[in-house]
Amino acid sequence: MASAAEQLARNLSFSTFSKAKALQQRIWFTLGALLVYRLGTFIPVPGIDPDAFRATFEQSQQGIIGMFNMFSGGAVERMAIFALNLIPYITASIVVQVIATASPRLEALKKEGEAGRRKMNQYTRYLAVVFCAVQAYGIAVGLEGSQGVVLNPGWFFRLSTVITLVGGTMFLMWLGEQITSRGVGNGISLIIFAGIVANLPSTVVQTLELSRTGAIPAFAGFGMIALALVVIAIIVFFERAQRRLLIQYPKRQVGNKMFQGESSHLPLKLNTSGVIPVIFGSSLLLLPATIASFAAQNSGMGWLTTVTALLGRGQPLHMVLFAFFIIFFAFFYTAIVFNPTETADNLKRSGGFIPGIRPGERTAQHIDYVLTRITVIGALYLTVIALIPELMFSQLAVAQFIGGTSLLIMVTVTLDTVSQIQSHLVAQQYEGLLKKSRLGGGKRR
Repeated sequence: MASAAEQLARNLSFSTFSKAKALQQRIWFTLGALLVYRLGTFIPVPGIDPDAFRATFEQSQQGIIGMFNMFSGGAVERMAIFALNLIPYITASIVVQVIATASPRLEALKKEGEAGRRKMNQYTRYLAVVFCAVQAYGIAVGLEGSQGVVLNPGWFFRLSTVITLVGGTMFLMWLGEQITSRGVGNGISLIIFAGIVANLPSTVVQTLELSRTGAIPAFAGFGMIALALVVIAIIVFFERAQRRLLIQYPKRQVGNKMFQGESSHLPLKLNTSGVIPVIFGSSLLLLPATIASFAAQNSGMGWLTTVTALLGRGQPLHMVLFAFFIIFFAFFYTAIVFNPTETADNLKRSGGFIPGIRPGERTAQHIDYVLTRITVIGALYLTVIALIPELMFSQLAVAQFIGGTSLLIMVTVTLDTVSQIQSHLVAQQYEGLLKKSRLGGGKRR
């Protein structure tokens, strides 16, 4: 039998949405913030020649730079103030979370609740500034080495570029936090989502144009679109998949009444970590590869050119490292967000138990056993979705495409945002029911 929340969700309609004024304000705020982000991707860094940089970019967009440009919504192509996007912040988050697992002080800080979380976020911001400054300086040096790109090379240009790019990333961090607290959805994910969606129309047009001109076989162009639709269907299926553990509650007596035992379930998502492993893996590959790619064009160091070539999309080293990062962070992030011991203790305190499993430590071991095995399936699913389309498209030499990583981010962020909107609408219906039944403190005759 469907729960009350599920029954309310089925009855959601446009009239319910029209009455949810607070939700409408959140949606408008989110759209306005994303519009500000998109405008910032068109403001170039001062001191460069846009035409000369565009010519330099077109020579290297097949490699890792093209993928970085896709995540930034075209900001790299225009060398805008948001060119670094949120990659340094995501990388800093990875480093802080990894260190927290090995540091007792940070581990204790995580358990302090809201105050500890704010402190951890502050550490993450400080580290993001360091990563951003290093990456911005590497880009500034790389731009100076390009012929005719920088109008007045020197330390003033380097300093202004570092300040501009660091300021742009810090602003995006603040904007993402504002979307999370005052808008709908996760702000960081929505900013990355907006950058990918912004390139979607031009990507489809380019693919069809390449197919029309014969640069790629005609069936390949339509096959790529068909494959994208199949990948979307697979992503939706796996993101909705759950392993439900049966939870039984014993009979209980309240006063003179005896309540029968109830049964429920503990839902374990097949992909508990969501899109985080793919974003983290991409960030760790993009941070060093971007600096090496810019420097290799101008330094004459052969080993930098070799590193850039090996880390290019579709290359064996890139695929192996990407797969390793996805699998590692799938298990790592699942261990962070879901604690089997804490879940087992909560079940024991509430009187619930898994049939055939002793409450307490044995229940925690059983939950961990099940969670580990479904995480293996989830990690393999993420790896296949992220790598197979990229490998196929890179073999066709398509500079811009919506590969598995992009589709995974778009579909997952969309599902999460729609789920939050639905939660706001269900809360709106509950408030309406309370007002109708006069349970909110209204007077009765």
